[in-house]
Amino acid sequence: MKYAIALVVALLLNASANLMIKFGMRGMDAQLAGAGLLDQGVGGLIRLILHNWILLVGLLCFAVNILFYSVALQKLPISVAYPIMFACGFGIIAAVAGFILRERLTVMQWVGVGAILIGVFLVARDAGKQLGGGPPGGAQVFPREIVKPPP
Repeated sequence: MKYAIALVVALLLNASANLMIKFGMRGMDAQLAGAGLLDQGVGGLIRLILHNWILLVGLLCFAVNILFYSVALQKLPISVAYPIMFACGFGIIAAVAGFILRERLTVMQWVGVGAILIGVFLVARDAGKQLGGGPPGGAQVFPREIVKPPP
């Protein structure tokens, strides 16, 4: 259960990070007034980033996301964890982009988001079985230790 919670926290942090970086870059566009990010060199870019708290918090969310995702991957199969992380984050971002950022998504794009979420549901619905008793007969698919044969 704690690994599933870690995955949910990781995906919320990942989606939040993406959104904060988007909001932060909108603010940076206003500061740049048409100039490019690197027009003032790398030092100027670093100063811009350090003065943009939303962007900094977004980057911090990415870093913390990696920690929670790592915990989740200790026990969850990556074939289940990654699709959940990607699709649910994508759904969150699409919804926020449409409703808060006023980005226009077509009906087909919304159908695509729904199809992705349904696909991930189908991939993840048997995750409990994968995490439960394992394969029939108690055989392990991936042994905890790999024993090397004697030389």
